[in-house]
Amino acid sequence: MRISVSSDMDEPVARALLAELRERGHEVRAHGALSPGDDPRWAVCSEAAAREVADGIADQAVVCCWTGTGASIAANKVPGVRAALCADAYTADGARRWNDANVLALSLRLTSVPLLVEILDAWFAGRPSEDAEDRSNMERTARLDRARTGS
Repeated sequence: MRISVSSDMDEPVARALLAELRERGHEVRAHGALSPGDDPRWAVCSEAAAREVADGIADQAVVCCWTGTGASIAANKVPGVRAALCADAYTADGARRWNDANVLALSLRLTSVPLLVEILDAWFAGRPSEDAEDRSNMERTARLDRARTGS
């Protein structure tokens, strides 16, 4: 899978994220502080990673900032992106299952390496629900996105 990763800071957990994704066999594209010469501001690098998902260059993205909030907000401004800020494995599973999230947002402050592994395990194991109510909610969200962009 092709995964874009952004971080506004070159923190140990961000480096561990890159290594873990590569170890799992993913093709990783780094942005922000993880890519020398890139703009490390969270709004800029999160948008870059999210845009690669929206444009089909990446299958998914992981965006990081100190709390994860700014990164998730910036990513969600890109049409077609459904970013979820996840602080635990249960939330990551739910984001994939009930929301068909395609961008994972993480806090550099709160995410330890063992927790990172648990979150990634749940994220990649999660699949969008086939339940009619869940699908209806996902379609409603997609309609909101299309209405916002006029497409």
